[in-house]
Amino acid sequence: MFMRELSQHEKPALHFSHANSFPAGSYRKFLQYFEADYDLGFIEMLGHNPHFLVSDCWPALVEESLTYIEARYSQPVIGLGHSLGGFLSFMCALRRPELFRGVILLDSPIFSRRVSSMLWLGKRLGFIDRITPGRGTLRRRREWPSVEDAYRHFQGRGMFASFDPDCLRDYVLAGTEPSAQGVSLKFDPAVEHDIYCGLPHIFPRFRGQLRVPTIFIGGRSSEYVRRADLNHMQRHFGIEIQQIEGGHLFPFEQPATTAKAVKNALARLAALAPQQAKS
Repeated sequence: MFMRELSQHEKPALHFSHANSFPAGSYRKFLQYFEADYDLGFIEMLGHNPHFLVSDCWPALVEESLTYIEARYSQPVIGLGHSLGGFLSFMCALRRPELFRGVILLDSPIFSRRVSSMLWLGKRLGFIDRITPGRGTLRRRREWPSVEDAYRHFQGRGMFASFDPDCLRDYVLAGTEPSAQGVSLKFDPAVEHDIYCGLPHIFPRFRGQLRVPTIFIGGRSSEYVRRADLNHMQRHFGIEIQQIEGGHLFPFEQPATTAKAVKNALARLAALAPQQAKS
């Protein structure tokens, strides 16, 4: 695959894709570590453009991402994605490998055949909510009198309890908007629910088709990463596996440590780029 060389003063392009329900602005503290050295871009909220509606296996979200990448960058990008964003980066690279120098997946496991079959069955038999995080999304509180009230609501609660305080603040600021009652969630819970219910069950059909160097960074205590999925990624896609301390939301729990791991992965991808150019 031909890959043009960057000019001496040209920054490499880094396209970031966020996790479900966490607008890109929520990652401010993490992403600031890349602003000086990369041409950084992102879609602020995936799934909210009426031209790219959420459906099963997310074909329109892939199209939304590819449309943005082609319009935003003048060179192939490194796709960096967390959870939903990693899945989309992977699927975009499968479909349009010429647009990518590499991909980094942050706790986005490419599901094994067993997990994929369970997702397919859950959709067919109507129990998909019981095997994905989508179950409680439609019941979630979505309005507060003020930003500070929203911050206090999330502080110390559930998955937010281990957030870096600055990251929690960024999430509240990026994830709410003014409303008649004060502030409300910006990311539509119905869209969040549809995204979870549409988790792709089709990954096994793409075995052996990934042409872009890809690195997976997972949280050691993540409840969503299974050993079978790690083996599946290595064996059938040639994805390099790395792990760091933390759960599924480790970019919010320890943004500096995550940024360091990503920078190491970026260096690894840069080393692989000449090999890719010759292939």
